[in-house]
Amino acid sequence: MSSVLYDTPGPRAKRRNILISVVFFLLLALLMWWVWSMMDDKNQLEWALWEPFTTEQAWTTYLLPGLGDTLKGAALAMVIALPLGAVFGIARLSDHLWVRSVAGTVVEFFRAIPVLLLMLFANEFYVRSTDISSEQRPLYAVVTGLVLYNASVLAEVVRAGILALPRGQTEAAKAVGLRKGQTMTSILLPQAVTAMLPAIVSQLVVIVKDTALGGVMLGFTELLNARQTLAANYANVIPSFIVVAIIFIIVNFILTSFASWLEKRLRRSKKSTGAVLGEDTEINPAAIPGTLGTGENTSGGGGL
Repeated sequence: MSSVLYDTPGPRAKRRNILISVVFFLLLALLMWWVWSMMDDKNQLEWALWEPFTTEQAWTTYLLPGLGDTLKGAALAMVIALPLGAVFGIARLSDHLWVRSVAGTVVEFFRAIPVLLLMLFANEFYVRSTDISSEQRPLYAVVTGLVLYNASVLAEVVRAGILALPRGQTEAAKAVGLRKGQTMTSILLPQAVTAMLPAIVSQLVVIVKDTALGGVMLGFTELLNARQTLAANYANVIPSFIVVAIIFIIVNFILTSFASWLEKRLRRSKKSTGAVLGEDTEINPAAIPGTLGTGENTSGGGGL
């Protein structure tokens, strides 16, 4: 079926696509066979190296506690970075120059610094300036670094998502007397969330993976750090890397699957409620909180 953006391939194009697909899968099979052969030659496929993962001790002593710390650090960073990024993203759209300047400076500063450097700096700060115990310090440092970096990235995501909305949304809100703050929280942000969701989820996946930096450099007992201890006890370095990689893939797949479900649900709800206004949609001022039927604002003036 042809459309403006897509033309149905003809017989020659179909044959070419089939040939490319066959070549790709052959090359993929060869690559997998080569990896398998190399591991077999180095005795990495021996059952003795994989057997520990079938025992309870490997999971309850090493992998599951490490996974728990990974999810704990990532969850704390997400909970703090998401609202902080939204605040700075909205601040960068303020009509006040000093607000835009301060928010822009903070965002660009932390976005330009590697997240590992932020973690190391935070760790040294907590060592020299606070009374946080040595057991809790790696968690604090990892979360701080993740929040500072990812909040600045999410701020740009929020700003881009809001700017991508049609200007008619803002003009319609002004026409019924909504203040700038009400326009942002009641009109623009709810609509921008759906458009921003894929980029936000991608950044959340980055947060989950970047917790491993704290395990390598700061001794944070996350999943990769727990793998190192397990591999030292069982002498199965390559199998432990593979198992940990599979765990990360499963966790991130669950996160992206939930986000896809949430995005579809949001799109369906907006279609059913008419949240995204079209050209033929009439705005009922009495139906918008903070306004009267005459379009007069009941909350007074003020802006961002």
